[in-house]
Amino acid sequence: MTRATETSPEELAVIAVEIAEEAARHVRRRRPELFPHSGHTGEASSVSTKSTPTDPVTVADTESELLIRELLRARRPDDAVLGEEAGGSDVVPAGVRWVVDPIDGTVNFLYGIPAYAVSVAAQVDGVSHAGAVVDVARGVTYWAAVGGGAWSRGAGDQAPRRLRANPVDDVALALVATGFGYSPERRRAQGAVLAELLPRIRDVRRVGAAALDLCMVASGAVDVHFEHGLSPWDWAAGALIAAEAGAHVRIPPAASRAIDGYPTVAAAPGIAEEFLALLTEVGGMERLPG
Repeated sequence: MTRATETSPEELAVIAVEIAEEAARHVRRRRPELFPHSGHTGEASSVSTKSTPTDPVTVADTESELLIRELLRARRPDDAVLGEEAGGSDVVPAGVRWVVDPIDGTVNFLYGIPAYAVSVAAQVDGVSHAGAVVDVARGVTYWAAVGGGAWSRGAGDQAPRRLRANPVDDVALALVATGFGYSPERRRAQGAVLAELLPRIRDVRRVGAAALDLCMVASGAVDVHFEHGLSPWDWAAGALIAAEAGAHVRIPPAASRAIDGYPTVAAAPGIAEEFLALLTEVGGMERLPG
């Protein structure tokens, strides 16, 4: 029997929560140090770019991931790690792999918009078994272990709160969260899908952090999240949390990356079938590479 099979999802969730919360404390401290004025008017050396000029990475992203990797190495030295900034194997390994987004919502972090998160998930053979997402600015932690439900805890909460997706049963009343890619071509295609969808739902929200969007489905703050081109670190923890809260979830293959353009969908159970049919009708279940 391997160590992976000896460790329960609940034990992995405890580790994910502790490490994500420690990283979130670091990110919370660093924001006013890196950007002491409004917006992103800190030192130019604090920010660089990745896939396009509109896809930034900050010093805090790299520091947060380094901290998470160090904490994981101390707790789980034999496990693999896949992170947004430092990467990892493109092949899904056997056993436990930790999938890490050190700051999900970097543009929000950069501008001082209070919607960015740290996400830490434990996958076994490419399937999420435990995960935690910390809303850094609000100080709220979301977590789940497979089969154990989804939970949240705020800074002032006396006890964890069990999460349930909304009981909405009419797509026309659905509040839908979404996001957009960085390439102009994908944005054009996403805009066309959204133009067809918007007249047939309640409204749309664009928060700017997919991990938080998925947790918002779990908590009932929105009814649906869909987005094309997420990488595993974007959905590994949040999709599990949404699923354990009762949402119907479709995720990309574990080895895929943003460039592949697969859709990610999490929908409240009472509208999941209807919303997926609608999204298929308007081309939203197709891949949008770019």
